[in-house]
Amino acid sequence: MTNAPRGRRIVVTGATGNVGTSVVRALAKDPSVASVLGLARRRPGLTVPGVEWGTVDLEHGDSPRRLREHLAGADAVIHLAWRFQPTHDPVVTWRSNVEGSLRVFGAVRDAGVPALVHASSVGAYSPGPKQEPGVDEQWPTHGWPDAAYCREKAYLERVLDTFELRNPQIRVVRMRPGFLFKRTAASEQRRIFGGRYLPGVLIRPDLLPFVPDLEGLRFQVLHTDDAAEAYRLAVVNDVRGAFNLAADSVTDARQLGELLEARVVRAPAALVRGALAAAWRTHAVPASPHLFDAVLRLPVMNSDRAREELGWRPAYSAAEALRAFLHGVSRGEGEDTAPLAGRTWG
Repeated sequence: MTNAPRGRRIVVTGATGNVGTSVVRALAKDPSVASVLGLARRRPGLTVPGVEWGTVDLEHGDSPRRLREHLAGADAVIHLAWRFQPTHDPVVTWRSNVEGSLRVFGAVRDAGVPALVHASSVGAYSPGPKQEPGVDEQWPTHGWPDAAYCREKAYLERVLDTFELRNPQIRVVRMRPGFLFKRTAASEQRRIFGGRYLPGVLIRPDLLPFVPDLEGLRFQVLHTDDAAEAYRLAVVNDVRGAFNLAADSVTDARQLGELLEARVVRAPAALVRGALAAAWRTHAVPASPHLFDAVLRLPVMNSDRAREELGWRPAYSAAEALRAFLHGVSRGEGEDTAPLAGRTWG
C-alpha cells in the first residue's frame, strides 16, 4: 500500500494587502494545496476558507526566529510584504522592505523551504522603451535611483542574484507585475497615493476636468486577481527566474480620458511634477515626485514568458482593472484587514 502524496503547504507574507488577499484565495482553491498560512503584522478579521493566519513583524529583531517557526515544513514561501510609506523617510521603508526581505530569505534558507516566490516589480527595471512589444525579463534591473520604491526593488534583485548562487537547491521565482488594481484594494491605494484625507467620492469622471497628456505617460496595469493566478502557477509549476506580468494593452492619457470621460490636454511634465513636489513637501499628498519621475521612465514589458511557461492568461483587461479601482474608491470599499480597511473620508 502506498501513501497518497500530501498537498502543498504554502506560506504567504504580506497576506492581508492588495496582492496577498488575492493570492491566499487563489491558493486555497487549488486542490493540490493542502495548507495556506497568511502572515502579517496584524491578525485580520477576514475569514478565507482554507487559510490560517499568523503574525510577524519583519522589522523586529526576533522576526527570524518567528519566521523559522512559521516556515517549518513549508513547500513554498510567497514573499509579498511591503511598506509604501512614509515616503518622506526612506530609512523606515528600507528597514522594513529591504532588511525585512533579507530576514525572509534567510528564514527560507534556514528552514529548508524548497521554493521562494518573490514580489519584484516593473519598478525594478531601468528606464527603457515605452513602445510595444516591450522589454523581456533580461532588461537591466537597476531601477530609477531617485525613487525609494525602485531602489529597494532593484537592490533586492541583486540580493536574489547572490541568494540563488549560494542556494541552488532553492527554486527562486521573481514576479515583476505592472500596477495592480482591484475593487477591494481601492481605499488602501487612495490612502497610499492620495492621502487619507482625499475623499473617495471626489474621484469620479464628472469632477475631473481633464487628463494631462505627459511625455512618457505610458504604463501597464493588471487586475490583482490575475497577478494572484500567476503566483499560484509559479508555486505549482517547476519554474525559475523572472516573469513579467501585465494585461495586453498599454494605458496612456487617451485611454484614461476615455475611461474617465475627461478631455485629454497636452501638458509639460515639469509643470505637473512641480505641483506634485510642492504638495509632497508640505505633506499634502504622500505620493512622491520621485516615483512620478520613475513612472514616466519605466519600460513597457513583454509578458510572453509567463504566457508560454506558466500557461498564464489574464482574465481582465487593463480597462476593467482600472474600472474596478474607480468603482471601489468612489464607494470606499475594502476588506476586513488593517491595510485594506474601507473608508470614504478621513
